[in-house]
Amino acid sequence: MATVDKLPMLAEGHAHLVSTLRKLKEEERPEVVLMIEEARAHGDLSENAEYHAAKERQGQIEAQIYDLEDRLARAQVIDPTTLSGDRVVFGGTVKLLDEDDKAVTYQIVGQTEADARVGRISYSSPLGRALIGRRVGEEVEVTTPSGDKYYTIEQLEFI
Repeated sequence: MATVDKLPMLAEGHAHLVSTLRKLKEEERPEVVLMIEEARAHGDLSENAEYHAAKERQGQIEAQIYDLEDRLARAQVIDPTTLSGDRVVFGGTVKLLDEDDKAVTYQIVGQTEADARVGRISYSSPLGRALIGRRVGEEVEVTTPSGDKYYTIEQLEFI
């Protein structure tokens, strides 16, 4: 029997996926069906570029819908405010000091929610993987494309 891997995500990430799925199903899917019907009305389908483009777009939309439905079925929504402890876990917000004693703060989030520019890194990113399970005061070494980086965990919050 196959196991289904859960996808941890925050509530807002889950809501974003639901919204995207709804838009695909209620707006884009019917729109592409109309495009196919219109292109079909032009006659010969073998040399009808509009028809082939619409069919290709329909395939892309259906693939996106399938992917989103799969992610939502496997979603494990986590509320960081209900968490506690002294180890870094999914949903935790970590304040780090880099080698130059510059402070950076990241929240550990799901893959679809990650955006380092706003302080959100994926639990599966190199830094996210290095932080999970660590405690305040520990040093973390991360190998990145730009070289090895060293951080000290200064603070852990569940907000």
